[in-house]
Amino acid sequence: MVEDIRLDSEVPFVSVKSHSWRPLKTKGSKRDIPLVGKAMWSAKRIKEILESKFAFPRYNTSTFTSTNTASASLNKWLRSEGFSQYTMHSFRHSLRDRLRYVACPSEITDQIGGWSSKTVGQSYGNGYRLCDLNKWMQKLV
Repeated sequence: MVEDIRLDSEVPFVSVKSHSWRPLKTKGSKRDIPLVGKAMWSAKRIKEILESKFAFPRYNTSTFTSTNTASASLNKWLRSEGFSQYTMHSFRHSLRDRLRYVACPSEITDQIGGWSSKTVGQSYGNGYRLCDLNKWMQKLV
């Protein structure tokens, strides 16, 4: 949803959450991700030009999200650009690698990426603040 892109916050972010037409895979998938770099640029463009309530209206209706079609389209684009060795899922792997390269603590990496915690203790509390996540995301720019 366009409303899930929050540019008016002290730390701009996208809220990844369940909607009736697009559930999340796991409880840990629900999260807020700071927007930096090209993601921030893209989010601003979406908010400026879209007249739909959906950030990607081609793949959404009020009752259904066509995730397979969206993924297939993006994979096709990657191949057309000469990146046939990668898939959309590769972006999740590269996010984790890029956070490792800047020595981001694994608990913060897990929260940003929506990966499950490894211990019960890690799942206690509300997690890291958006400003703490942003500090690490800024290192990727």
